[in-house]
Amino acid sequence: MLTTISWVALSIGIISSAIIIVDVIRHPQHMKVMNLVWPINGWFFGPFALWAYFKWGRLNAKDSEREDRRKTPAKVFVSTSHCAGGCTVGDAAGVPFVALTGFTIVGSTLFAHYLVEFILAYLVGIIFQYYAIYPMNKDLGKKGALKSAIKADSAALIAFEIGMFGWMAIVHFVLFTVPPKPDTAVYWFMMQIAMILGFLTSYPANWILVKKGIKEVM
Repeated sequence: MLTTISWVALSIGIISSAIIIVDVIRHPQHMKVMNLVWPINGWFFGPFALWAYFKWGRLNAKDSEREDRRKTPAKVFVSTSHCAGGCTVGDAAGVPFVALTGFTIVGSTLFAHYLVEFILAYLVGIIFQYYAIYPMNKDLGKKGALKSAIKADSAALIAFEIGMFGWMAIVHFVLFTVPPKPDTAVYWFMMQIAMILGFLTSYPANWILVKKGIKEVM
């Protein structure tokens, strides 16, 4: 039953991403990196990501004629989506690396996942943030934009990983006698849930960063 549910959830996520991809090709975002962010969020948020994209994301399309009347919660949601997009790519890329290399830390595969996925999520997250800042603020220079990216995304990224890693620990130690393997649909369904929880724990951090002007509104 869980395997069936996993395949259904993954299929819905893939279909949601595909729908967003088709639309951003037709209606590219002002901020180019968001053309990647929205489909990535579609994978784990599914229909909710579709709703958010067509309600808020389309406002930032280059050909949009709608007035941006988003309130702060919506703006923070989109900024959190940007953070989640980078984290998701890094975390997902770390999974096959650990699986294929057999890398462990003190005999634990889970700790290996934590280390590798955090490093990759941090790197990709900063890259995503850099390409949100630099194109709009070229007067900062590349080094200045990189420093701003690190300042804007570090706390939000750490908050995201806290939620994600917490769920991974529950999956590993509580929910399963034998944790699911990366070559199973159940594993990636658990990862979808991990991304959603990471999004939720990152939202308050993004709220603070946006309110203080440290992070740009997406």
